Amino acid sequence: MDYSKLNDIIKSSKNILIISHVNPDGDTLGSMCGLYSAILENYKKKCDMMAISKVPDVYSYIPHLNEVKNIDYYDKSREYDLVINVDVAAIDRICDAKILFDKAKYTVNIDHHKTNIAYADLNFINPDASSTGEVLFNCFSKMNWKLNLNIAICLYTAILTDTGSFRFDNTKPSTFETASKLVEIGVNPSDIYKKVYESDSKTLVMFQAHCVSKAKFLNDDKIAYTTVYKKDMEQFSAGDDCMEGLTEKLRAIVTTRVAFVAKEMKSGGTKISMRSKFADVAQICEVFNGGGHKFAAGCTIKAPVEEAVKKILAEIKKVKQL
Repeated sequence: MDYSKLNDIIKSSKNILIISHVNPDGDTLGSMCGLYSAILENYKKKCDMMAISKVPDVYSYIPHLNEVKNIDYYDKSREYDLVINVDVAAIDRICDAKILFDKAKYTVNIDHHKTNIAYADLNFINPDASSTGEVLFNCFSKMNWKLNLNIAICLYTAILTDTGSFRFDNTKPSTFETASKLVEIGVNPSDIYKKVYESDSKTLVMFQAHCVSKAKFLNDDKIAYTTVYKKDMEQFSAGDDCMEGLTEKLRAIVTTRVAFVAKEMKSGGTKISMRSKFADVAQICEVFNGGGHKFAAGCTIKAPVEEAVKKILAEIKKVKQL
């Protein structure tokens, strides 16, 4: 990976746009704001930051998050010197922002998904990293950039959330080493944990309880799934941020080996979020042009929920680990 080239292109670019993926999580938001903060600290220049969809309120504590603008704010005819995607496994995950990505004089792709096909001019992809936040920390270290508390909070959030508070299989010695260095800078682990995991709204809790209550179990309870329709969202006045962590609740059941949530989309298709304990769900999602990690992946199926569920179940049942 050419870290000196990354440093040079950031240093020479007069206008920079950083893009997070649709339905943003802690990794893409922490990475975006962490990169923004690092460029501000080391080169005293501000970047534009874009969110494709609503930013969950739970992440409101992240430094500079208030400077993130929704995709609708941006002039799609503008040509940036540099556009950087963070935690964007596939280019379609930035939706209409692809117009700005394609127009840019130079593009960078920083990610940790094994399904990422290195679609930018310059790519920093490490599937062995716990998160894009960890990939960024390594980039900053290689470039000898100064880190401050704002940067540390952003990157720690990215790592914490993508490892499920250091519980998932992507947690490795390097993950703890990186987190330790961020704590040395001044991050308060207890404070961030409470803000991320102990700040659920009543709406989220009641909505997810409803979704879990109608879960279905197959194959001796090894497969667990639930469906979420627009009417479910409307019943609880729930936003997309209320979907966060729902699939993990089904995977947490002792008998579950593969769990998924099928959510009805406004476009008429179905969004699938998959988690597993043993099976490679990224391979399943790749069948439908999706992807992700071995034990956490997703895809979109252009079919109604019932039909999409049948398609996913057919692929799951081909998996030998079940």
